[in-house]
Amino acid sequence: CRCHRDRFDFIARKDKNISVKCTLCPGDKCLSTAANSMSNLSKHLSAQHGNTKLVVKDPAHRSFEGVTHHQPTPPKQAKLFSSLGAQQVTQNEMNRLVAGFIVEDMLPLSTIESSRFRKILDKIPATRKPTSESKTFSHYMDKCYSDMESKLKRMFESLDHVCTTVDIWSLNNKSYLGMTVHWIDGISFKHEKAALACKRVRGRHTYDVIASEIEQVHSSFGLSQKVTACVTDNGSNFVKAFRMFESHPDDGSDSDEPSDEEGEEEVTSTDVAEALSTESDETFSLPPHLHCASHTLNLIAKNDPEKWMTSNNDCKAVYRSALAKCAALWTKTCRSTVASDQVEDVLKRKLIIPTATRWNSTHEALSLITEIPIRDLNTIFSRLSVKSITEREYQFLKEYCAVLSPLAAALDILQGEDDCYYGTLLPTLEILMSKLLALKDAYYFISQTIKDRFASVLESKDALMAAATMPKLKVPLSPPVTMTFFEFEEEFSYTAETEVMEYLKMPGSEWEVLSRFPRIKEIAKQYNTPIPSSTPVERLFSLGSIVLTPRRNGLSDKRFERLLLMRYNRYFEE
Repeated sequence: CRCHRDRFDFIARKDKNISVKCTLCPGDKCLSTAANSMSNLSKHLSAQHGNTKLVVKDPAHRSFEGVTHHQPTPPKQAKLFSSLGAQQVTQNEMNRLVAGFIVEDMLPLSTIESSRFRKILDKIPATRKPTSESKTFSHYMDKCYSDMESKLKRMFESLDHVCTTVDIWSLNNKSYLGMTVHWIDGISFKHEKAALACKRVRGRHTYDVIASEIEQVHSSFGLSQKVTACVTDNGSNFVKAFRMFESHPDDGSDSDEPSDEEGEEEVTSTDVAEALSTESDETFSLPPHLHCASHTLNLIAKNDPEKWMTSNNDCKAVYRSALAKCAALWTKTCRSTVASDQVEDVLKRKLIIPTATRWNSTHEALSLITEIPIRDLNTIFSRLSVKSITEREYQFLKEYCAVLSPLAAALDILQGEDDCYYGTLLPTLEILMSKLLALKDAYYFISQTIKDRFASVLESKDALMAAATMPKLKVPLSPPVTMTFFEFEEEFSYTAETEVMEYLKMPGSEWEVLSRFPRIKEIAKQYNTPIPSSTPVERLFSLGSIVLTPRRNGLSDKRFERLLLMRYNRYFEE
């Protein structure tokens, strides 16, 4: 009967039997009975609880914290035992599924209170349902975040080398310091990553404030002595923070490079007396500093060609007129749905609209325009009341895109995360400079600018060591030799010099090659742990702009950070 079923909690099912726990008995003793019979349970109630009056309980749901919330239970859910029923979900599984759904899809925490959402949950066979109160749900989310943080700390204990990327981001009149961490898996040799922080930063973003925040995050995760490099953009506040507090500068760092803010140096006046009295008050310890290579290349691509074009009388006019017409086309297309429809009618696709902060997007947008036949292009210009493009301007855009395509390709390589090791930076720069020099003598200045901006990298022993220990970049010293030779030599005790020679002769370009050379493998792991770009932390901010929507602007700084980090780290996908 119903009153009998209400006195037992379902535990598990095995074949034709089920295990239950009597709610009237103390302790955790389990009872077993056939799935299609309740005779054993009736005998238990008669023998042990004969004097207890059995009544039908009001259905109730338990919360994440053990709080009871009275809600109607669907009839199918009330049937505790069913020989053909679906397997029930445990309360812990249900809690995690709901939390993962809200975090991964970046839904408001109030989703848990939605009547429609509760109706969906009621259709799922589960021992207990999640709470319908967002406050109690938030407590559960805090426990999940603490668990994620503890797992990261335990994992970091087993690592010797990590790299971090740091940047500052502003949204809704608030500033946040974000940090990601990167390391190489010892078995697969793939780059792994995690987000460590997206902290609210109040007040001015001075160099000492930045240094304090970076040191605090590194210390809280036990990484202070394990960070081989910290990658940031070329902002003057970051450059000064590392120049003042970098504890162990080495050959791989490039902290002496000039800073850039959109290509211009920041000029400030300083009170000498104030500087002498305050700059020595606090001392921080920061790891070696690496400038973001993609940010530097982006500045070169954005500023240097324009400076050369506008200073050269032969191409100044055509450069300005061609770019102005393209800009007018992009402006009309993105501001008017009618204009956008007209473009789509002619091209059967939409134009790429460039963004101000990514030169790559400008190159992609111009490349698309040069792929359109000039007749179709001028049809679009005519419909949108924009002055038609001339043949000379059209050919200029084609040459411009062709000449700078190596720069765009290099940026795409350096902005990758999974396969972009520090060892890829030096060969990428060398090949980029050689390709630019081969295109046209007039573009020698770009190659020279790259050489000047990346002087510390081009002369860095760390960058050279990272490249040399990447199997796909090593230079073979002789024709490939057969594996039989190395099988014969397996018992020979190699010296370090012999190991290097055999590594260079070894065929193969995959990381598995290093499994035969333990010394080189450890060196490769150490020097290739840094990544050449701070792109990962920028992508953290891109995700943050989705999490912190205007509808969720009421999130506390702490709650926002925790939701964002769990989303970035895919905590609920484990």
